[in-house]
Amino acid sequence: MKVVERNFSECAGEILDSDLLLFRSRGLVPLAGRGFHSHAGKAAWWNGHLFLLEVREFYGGRAVLLESQVKKRPGQIDVFRANPDNRWPAYHRDKAVELMQRFAGCDYGYWNVLMAALTHLSCVRFFMKPDFDDLSETKKISRPPFCSQACAIADRIGGGIDPVPHLADRFTEPADLARSVFYKYLFTLK
Repeated sequence: MKVVERNFSECAGEILDSDLLLFRSRGLVPLAGRGFHSHAGKAAWWNGHLFLLEVREFYGGRAVLLESQVKKRPGQIDVFRANPDNRWPAYHRDKAVELMQRFAGCDYGYWNVLMAALTHLSCVRFFMKPDFDDLSETKKISRPPFCSQACAIADRIGGGIDPVPHLADRFTEPADLARSVFYKYLFTLK
């Protein structure tokens, strides 16, 4: 992926409701995971202000001004267009955002992160079969989600399109979202 950096003030108007926001870092998630993104959230416009909807460790579900996060992490937030070129006409941006908003105030899904992380251990992979069943997951969303799981749930249940169809939401990592054809990289915020 060729990185294209743009100033937030110049490009914020190009970001749509429910666009994917992926954070790059050198932490444990990219090191142990399948890519270089460590966190995921969704964009949402409220009263003329652009917000980041996220489920973040130590905070849980929350909505914060995207500009405040860009100031803290310039050059580390990649913007991906959800449903590029309207290839999935049945997708509902507004419903995906609404579902993501409902995660505000929830706890962070530490248990689900642990379960997803365990699948990277070779001894566990030998005994554990991959889980592709989102339907059983939908019936029992009892544990709070982690960041990329929340984004996948918002797009699949709220938006009506599964962004990573061959992987259960609870095993979806930020890098899986970055590789999904449902999203297209636009630019990196600075």
